Amino acid sequence: MRRPIDDLPEHRSRVRGCLLGGALGDALGAPVEFDSLGEIRRQYGPAGLTEPAPDLLGRVGLITDDTQMTLFTVEGLIRGDDVTAVRRAYLRWLDTQQHPSPPPADGGFRTGRLREQRWLYSQRAPGNACLSGLRHREAVAPARFGEPGPVNPGSKGCGTVMRSAPFGLRARSARHAFELAAECAQITHGHPTGYLAAGAFAAVVHYLTEAGTPEDGTPEREEPLARAVRKAMDLLSAYPSHQETTEALRAAVSLAAEGAPSPERVESLGGAWIAEEALAIAVYCALVNPGPHDVRQALLLAVNHSGDSDSTGAVCGNLLGALHGEAALPRDWLAHLEGRDAITGLADDFAAQSADGHEATGGWLTKYPED
Repeated sequence: MRRPIDDLPEHRSRVRGCLLGGALGDALGAPVEFDSLGEIRRQYGPAGLTEPAPDLLGRVGLITDDTQMTLFTVEGLIRGDDVTAVRRAYLRWLDTQQHPSPPPADGGFRTGRLREQRWLYSQRAPGNACLSGLRHREAVAPARFGEPGPVNPGSKGCGTVMRSAPFGLRARSARHAFELAAECAQITHGHPTGYLAAGAFAAVVHYLTEAGTPEDGTPEREEPLARAVRKAMDLLSAYPSHQETTEALRAAVSLAAEGAPSPERVESLGGAWIAEEALAIAVYCALVNPGPHDVRQALLLAVNHSGDSDSTGAVCGNLLGALHGEAALPRDWLAHLEGRDAITGLADDFAAQSADGHEATGGWLTKYPED
């Protein structure tokens, strides 16, 4: 059962905004992912990176594994909306990291249209836990929340968070978004903080896409993003082992309330190589730049630091894109974005299925055969 979508054009815009915004932040941060803040400023000037920059080969707008895995998350949810379908989608992503072009189709997981997109067959610094976790070819059941998962039980890298926005885009409730994201994070990362941070992120996205007034009918004075983060933290607090993620989000909220954002303040939240820090930095950068005209500045703040710049840019872009929709994204940056048409098409299919409950038949069956 999917929640009804009352306004399909608005919902489509939010889904597009979330996926394209994440890809923009990802591509923006990719050229500086492994650079210190000092190195970024030496290369680009005192303000750091101020616009999309070319990579070492002169290419602008290339996405990384963050966007690649997010797209396969969407595809898995279209096919099955469960852990098995998402895991099989991630196996198709693993093919993109192990082959120069699409392997021959088979009767197993190598099916569907997304895996045929040749531009996805490129290694863009994929996470070790994502790779090693998926090489456990046999599926295993996720652990109970709060306990170490069965795959890479000590890993809480940000690879869980950076791919999990889609869980929040059509879930029937915030709890459903949270729990499915957390279970699917355990496919590769078993540390409770790693998968609970993914769940919290999915819940924030869900709350951002909800329409309507507060449940008690009172006037709402909180900014939508601040409200979404608060509600996600309330939900998170009910799960064992939530403390690291809760503390990281509290730090982000407190820091945002102080104003005067800067890269140095971003770095006070950590390096973003681990899940809770990546989520906290992205939330902070969005909270201090919450408006529809602030997306450019938010993404720049999210990538100008010494840590995992592409992941924090991606998560920040997911948040603001889901909040404001596609129209808020910088058009001049979108013009150079790798895979833009494919991302938009996948977003539209996901939005349509959310609204209409399409079964995988006809054209849908060709693109998204049931797993």
